Amino acid sequence: MIIKDIVVREILDTRGEKTIEVAIADEDLRAFYAQIPSGRSRGKSEAAVLGMAAAENAAAKIERAVQGVDFKTVEELDRRMIEMDGTPNKEKLGGNVMLGISLAFARALAFERKVELWQVLNEEFFGGKVSPVRPLIFSNLINGGKHAKNDLPIQEYMVVVRPRGSYVKTVGKLMKFYEVLGEALRRKTGEEELPLGDEGGYAVNFEDAFEPVQLMADLIAEHNLEDQFRLGLDAAASSFYESGHYNFGGLKLDAATLRKTYEDWFAWAPGLLSIEDPFDEEKGADFAALRKALGGFAEEKLVVGDDLTVTSEALIKKYAGEGAVNAVIIKANQIGTLTETCAAMSAAASLGLKRIVSHRSGETEDNFLIHLARAAGAEGVKIGAPHESRIGKYNELLRLLPDEMI
Repeated sequence: MIIKDIVVREILDTRGEKTIEVAIADEDLRAFYAQIPSGRSRGKSEAAVLGMAAAENAAAKIERAVQGVDFKTVEELDRRMIEMDGTPNKEKLGGNVMLGISLAFARALAFERKVELWQVLNEEFFGGKVSPVRPLIFSNLINGGKHAKNDLPIQEYMVVVRPRGSYVKTVGKLMKFYEVLGEALRRKTGEEELPLGDEGGYAVNFEDAFEPVQLMADLIAEHNLEDQFRLGLDAAASSFYESGHYNFGGLKLDAATLRKTYEDWFAWAPGLLSIEDPFDEEKGADFAALRKALGGFAEEKLVVGDDLTVTSEALIKKYAGEGAVNAVIIKANQIGTLTETCAAMSAAASLGLKRIVSHRSGETEDNFLIHLARAAGAEGVKIGAPHESRIGKYNELLRLLPDEMI
């Protein structure tokens, strides 16, 4: 396929902050689009994000470089852009611009072949084998850290929902639980209108950082949801790490003390399944120590890399080899092209790691993450609370995994 035109325009994400939409046009001047999300909590090794003026310049350079070239695959186009950029983190052309072009081009191929986006990705990057895996849903129902204006150091308190029967029924249970949690928080706070964080989760204050875990665990038990619902945390610990200590609940904790805190939480809440970025993103040895400590629990617990691994094939291999993680977050805009994203997912799968395809805190209407998850047979999807701006992604999940597939 020959790209005739590339256009970048400024749009707003779910926080009302600036991000970009990229459009490419084929030889018949049909346009194909991609909207790129933005993260507030970002790893140091993530692909660079260009502002509007620089993004337009980068897109113009790429357009000139690809004029007249008939690209047969997504990888051919991505490799051309990666070579043009030549930097470790896409400083010249921008990960947001490159991903936009990569994704829009994949959509153009899907149109040309009369298939879905996920089918293009599945065929090119995952051998055309459709996995029967039904992903867990990681849904952030209580927001803290950089995602909220409250007193919680932990960034996300999630329910992790295992599909039982249809996804329609499963998502229905999740939405009902979200409402039940809201009612419990209204009784607790006396507030009728509860503040919400960046990802649609409730953003009220608590007595301590463990209280949200206990509250959600109690509600799960009260409503007999233990067979489907577990709990997960995203500590995003780099956000409260400073000068060798973690500023946690008004205390300055060293890594060993924070690790013991996490161990206690897992002991006190048997339904707690996973913890993401429990330590600073440069402290892989502390991840490994926690993973070893949690290995004594009857149910395998997930120590998840996000800022640690930033959807990088090399970093995933490094930290898996060190025993630091047994699961990774996948965010395409951390690395900047679909080719590199899918390579990271394949590497994780070959190492036996669980792969959780994730949204960002500043989302768009683009639902490509659900297509990516299905293409790769990912073990999890992280979408946010089932509220307003995230509903489109839940609907796409229901569309791509309908009841008749089960």
